Amino acid sequence: MRFLTLLIWFLLSALYTKAQGSTAAVQKHLIYFTDKNDSPYTLEQPALYLSAKALERRSKQGIALSVRDLPVNPAYVSGLKAAGVNVLYTSRWFNAAVVQCLPEKLVELQALAFVKGSQQLNRLPANTKKGTQSIDSLKLGSVTFDASYFGPSFHQSNMLGIPELHAAGFQGEGITIAVFDAGFPGVNSISAFSHLYQNGLLKGTYDFVGNKASVYGHSQHGTSVLSTMAAYEPGRIVGTAPKANYYLFRTEDAATEHNIEEVNWLLAAEYADSAGVDVINSSLGYTLFDAPSYSYTYSELNGNTTIITRAADLAAATGMLVVTSAGNEGNKAWRYISAPADADSVLTVGAVDSLAVPALFSSVGPTADQRLKPDVVAMGQQVYVLSSSGALGRSSGTSFSGPIMAGMVACVWQARPKLTNMQLLELVRQLGSNYHNPNNTIGYGIPSYTRLVTGLEEEMAAGISITNPVATAPIVIRMDGKWQQEPALVKLYDASGKLLHSQQLAAQQAVHTLGIKPSRLKKGLYLCQVSTNSKTVTLRFIRL
Repeated sequence: MRFLTLLIWFLLSALYTKAQGSTAAVQKHLIYFTDKNDSPYTLEQPALYLSAKALERRSKQGIALSVRDLPVNPAYVSGLKAAGVNVLYTSRWFNAAVVQCLPEKLVELQALAFVKGSQQLNRLPANTKKGTQSIDSLKLGSVTFDASYFGPSFHQSNMLGIPELHAAGFQGEGITIAVFDAGFPGVNSISAFSHLYQNGLLKGTYDFVGNKASVYGHSQHGTSVLSTMAAYEPGRIVGTAPKANYYLFRTEDAATEHNIEEVNWLLAAEYADSAGVDVINSSLGYTLFDAPSYSYTYSELNGNTTIITRAADLAAATGMLVVTSAGNEGNKAWRYISAPADADSVLTVGAVDSLAVPALFSSVGPTADQRLKPDVVAMGQQVYVLSSSGALGRSSGTSFSGPIMAGMVACVWQARPKLTNMQLLELVRQLGSNYHNPNNTIGYGIPSYTRLVTGLEEEMAAGISITNPVATAPIVIRMDGKWQQEPALVKLYDASGKLLHSQQLAAQQAVHTLGIKPSRLKKGLYLCQVSTNSKTVTLRFIRL
């Protein structure tokens, strides 16, 4: 109880009192402190501000505590309050506080000896939406399918090898996922989520927009996002990680777009860190904001500039794996990924359709500093999700490919618990269908986890590759010396498992051209099994 009490104090600092008679002149600001000197909190007593699970996560990954982990100096917070301002939150990673005050009061705060600087976080009443964010529209309708374990949601999971993971006993048990979104109405009443409450898997909720515990209102976007991971109603919908632990955090105000929402994300990430979360799923992205908030340019998506991107990298530095949607700007003027998808330590997820063809709306890379993004892709077009009423429907957006991937990542981490978050991120890339030829449309491609659960990870670096993607040029397999020692048999299958082509490959040859023309193949994902007397590997490619 002592930890929980302190955690609430550190993250909320002071209970929010809604300003009476506020005007546009009363705005929110991020006040940066000069240091953390003379604080009662030390690195020698981390249990005062981090949970046992958070400390365990750091210990397992060899991450040392740093001054950044310390809470802000309480004396500085008291100094702000003494100056007559409303302190809403504090951030230990940014060593800052969020305050609400008039412009003349801000000038007074900036003159305080312990204040380093400030940043405006406009949060004004606004009816006109000018910004962009990765919030997707939900199109519902009645759907009838034959009963099976996953129901209509089978294909979006099967594309990533989720059935094999679940069959092997990896459904996310022991892994904790924090979901950052715009609201979760109906989650506490929909039958497909009842197992979260019955089995104690829902570990906590908080609304950082409204400063309250309940998140069961506002946009149903979060409900739909959560359903792709956590829903459990066999025969209708089963998420990719139905047995994981969950925290639900509202950080996005869907009605407006201001920089304060980036700080909400930061605060939620710090909360997640303190509580011992393993994976963060964020189906939110920011580029433009409502005036007078500051909007970003593409040149600022360099992994080091935006508030939310810096927060995402700091979250990764604590050992959490941050999974973020790439954005839905691919067929718009912006085109590129949004923040925090530009962060260098997060897993950025784009979208494909059911045939593994890149979705036109999926945002593309590179980042402004020319790093490859997205990292990987999953099904994000016409995905089966639940609405706030519990109705099953289909929706499109990287907002759904992201959490589908996050659930799978949780299962893989359960299967390989010794991995660090960065090792896990790289493993996901290596498992991609496009690993040997990544690009800024699908990144490393669609990860497949069958080899992981059968203990064949080593084959990802075994020295064999195939042309990927394929358009009109011949399909070529390249082998290193180890593979050249024996003759090999190649079998080409479509995504349904139908054998399309079989061919013998001679030994002592580095390059082999398959005797089937790409023009004979329909667009979609294909599997190419290569076998010798001593080893077998399955390569994947996409026919564009």
